[in-house]
Amino acid sequence: MSTRSAFLAAGVAIAAAIFLLRPASDLSRDLGEAVADMILANATIYTADPAMPFAEAMAVRAGRVLRVGGYYSVKELKGRHTMELNLSGNVVLPGFIDSHVHFIDGGLQLARVPLRGVTSKDDFINRVKEAVKDKHPGQWIFGGGWNNDFWGGDYPTAAWLDDISPDNPVWLSRMDGHMRIANSLAMRMAGINKNTNNPVGGTIMRTTEGEPTGLLVDAAMKLVFDVISEVSIHERRDALLRASRHALMRGVTTVVDVGSYFPGKSEKQVWQDFTDIYEWAHSVETMIMRVCLFFPMPTWSRVYDLIHEKGWMLSQWIHLGGVKAFLDGSLGSSSALFYEHYKDDPRSYGLQLVDMDYLLNTTLELDKSGLQIAIHAIGDKANDMLLDMYEKVVDLNGMKDHRFRIEHAQHLAPGAAKRFGKHGIIASVQPDHILDDANSAGKKIGIEQAERSSYSFRSLLDGGAHLAFGSDWPVSDINPLQAIRTAVSRKPVGWEVPWIPAERLSLDDSLKAHTISAAYACFLDHVLGSLSEGKYADFVILPSTSWNEFGSDITDHVLATYVNGKQAYP
Repeated sequence: MSTRSAFLAAGVAIAAAIFLLRPASDLSRDLGEAVADMILANATIYTADPAMPFAEAMAVRAGRVLRVGGYYSVKELKGRHTMELNLSGNVVLPGFIDSHVHFIDGGLQLARVPLRGVTSKDDFINRVKEAVKDKHPGQWIFGGGWNNDFWGGDYPTAAWLDDISPDNPVWLSRMDGHMRIANSLAMRMAGINKNTNNPVGGTIMRTTEGEPTGLLVDAAMKLVFDVISEVSIHERRDALLRASRHALMRGVTTVVDVGSYFPGKSEKQVWQDFTDIYEWAHSVETMIMRVCLFFPMPTWSRVYDLIHEKGWMLSQWIHLGGVKAFLDGSLGSSSALFYEHYKDDPRSYGLQLVDMDYLLNTTLELDKSGLQIAIHAIGDKANDMLLDMYEKVVDLNGMKDHRFRIEHAQHLAPGAAKRFGKHGIIASVQPDHILDDANSAGKKIGIEQAERSSYSFRSLLDGGAHLAFGSDWPVSDINPLQAIRTAVSRKPVGWEVPWIPAERLSLDDSLKAHTISAAYACFLDHVLGSLSEGKYADFVILPSTSWNEFGSDITDHVLATYVNGKQAYP
């Protein structure tokens, strides 16, 4: 057992003891059991607990699950002031855990130019034009979510923006976060011109004459980030509340926030968000859902010191997870690292964003210190390089409860899926990226390779990997029910047949990937992820009134979201 696992196990034992120490006034008349604050009755409860997969009733007390089972068993815990909620068969699920978000960025994006789903150049330009109307000269125009594949594949250029925003710098993120478009004013402010060299790990896209087009990829984005004023503390605190309400509306009660940290962006912002937003929200008791925080790998010693000072949990709301790094970029920005060249750019195999010797040596130290490691890898070569490295770490540090994570694990070489299972590596994947890539992956890497290597969820599970579902919000919207539907059907909008049907998952596997497996993936399965006695009473109620109804037509919304047994949405 790892040091961390032992620490958590001890914490569970202490929590259980505290939970059982109740005043005599709280005991039921005849059983010596605590009286429930609330009972869910006549429900279809999916627990995600193999010991009791389904139940019809659940009792909650002091924010925890007190008992799950048949109604008459649970009814024994009813007291004079117990609220009983008769659900008439409605389906209840554990609160969803989103395993990969950029939470503050998502909250900020909700108040910026929305470009997700734009299907034409004219619509793209018009949305920016509308945003400019409300700005004073010199104010930045921010936005994101655009996907050039939705309008035929042509990338936007600065020329699209210059006429409509001559006095406002513009900075708009592609949906994957690995490419952004700047107008000419923003490039002048950043000092980007024909003579500017590509930074290590990044690309300045250029015309045939060598002039910058306005598109910056991965580390090249730092050139513009460096001249943008910081977002105010007030805006960022508002973003946390906005993001939390949006997530709760979708049934998400816990997120793994990997921070505002991208290639080309300073690690400083993640730590500012921790101190200015999360620690502040903790101190004034305004958190309304749970977060597990990951920090940039280069700052790992600071994470280590923080955990030794404060422990793994600042409170029931804020958990300290580990560190994150990037190995490559993204498919849509042609910066994911592959063995074979891109079909639309024979000179490019993608980008390697970090030196492997540094990554190995740092990971060895991190693993010895007990910190969890999550590393971004999308291309098949990047995933193999990361699997090789994790195997070296196990060989050198020995077997223990590492719970290494690979974020995205999007394209895998033959045999790679089984290698995940060998060391219990977690594949932190995003099903809804299928909706973006199914129509474009073949153009990028060839149809044969795309259908052989992409989003290999079934192969990963069969190979023994742990699957954890997430959204990568704001890259994709935070919407677990849609992600589950995508993993089960693998049918993008307008498709009659599934994309790579052999990789479809069952409903049960998909639900677990967004609940108990997602909790396991961030060392929180002792308190979250299933509706089991003693765990937090985080759950969602669906409009489906039977399991058969839910299974045959996965709903797209929740009726209500509860955190700590209290209604948090609507």
